[in-house]
Formats: sequence, structure tokens, C-alpha cells
Amino acid sequence: MKRAIKAPADRVFAVLSDGWCYSDWVVGTAHIRDVDPSWPAVGSQLHHKAGPWPVSLRDSSTVLAVTTDRRLKLKAGLWPLGEATVDIILEPDGPDATRVTMHEQLDGGPLLLLRNKINDLVLHARNTEALNRLADLAERR
Repeated sequence: MKRAIKAPADRVFAVLSDGWCYSDWVVGTAHIRDVDPSWPAVGSQLHHKAGPWPVSLRDSSTVLAVTTDRRLKLKAGLWPLGEATVDIILEPDGPDATRVTMHEQLDGGPLLLLRNKINDLVLHARNTEALNRLADLAERR
């Protein structure tokens, strides 16, 4: 999944570095409960709720790798349903633009067993909307 954003990589990365705004752009995240002060350092976590009330799930996402203004790789939890690895890569696309590539791979849990073309289409639509929201935030910064 790729999206061109009309903002330099440092502005896009500033949005990714603000753990408190994840519920503004990550589709399905209802509320950010807490963010480690060291976010987005490797090993740091943001704690979230996902899904609609009253069935929202509490879990956390952990930074696996980070390169300032270039990459953020997360282990996103949604237990008991499963977890995924999300890799967000930023590449310059001209002087004031960034190409953002997002890869999301289910890694475990019941959601992995249900993987099929319909789920892939839903995930694609979700990530398209997430990148659109990320673009809105970065372009307004």
C-alpha cells in the first residue's frame, strides 16, 4: 500500500512520533490509553483500545525498529484476536513530498486462521483510509 503525501518526511514522521494522535489516523483504534515517554524508541509502547464500545479490546503496540524520518516498524496487538507487524517506510518524493509505503502482515492469533481474499480487501481498504488520514494530519502540520 503506497500513498504520496504533500509534506516532507520530517513532518510525516512527526505525526508517527506522536503516539497520542494514533487514534486520529489508525482506523479501528478508538482510544489511546497511554504512550511510553520514549516513544518511538525501539521497545517503547503505546497502549490503545480498538473496536466499538462495549466490545473494544485493550492492547498495545510495540516499536520493533525505527529510523528517524525514514521508517517505523511496529508489532500491533489486538489480543485475543491476534497481532500484526506493520512496517511504515518514508521515501522522499520531491522537495516537499513523501511517498509512504505501509506493509501489514498478520502474525498470529485467530485472525490469521481467517485470512482470505475478503479479509485482504478489508485490510487494504482500512490501510488506504489510514494513509489518507495520515496525509491529512501531515499536510496540515
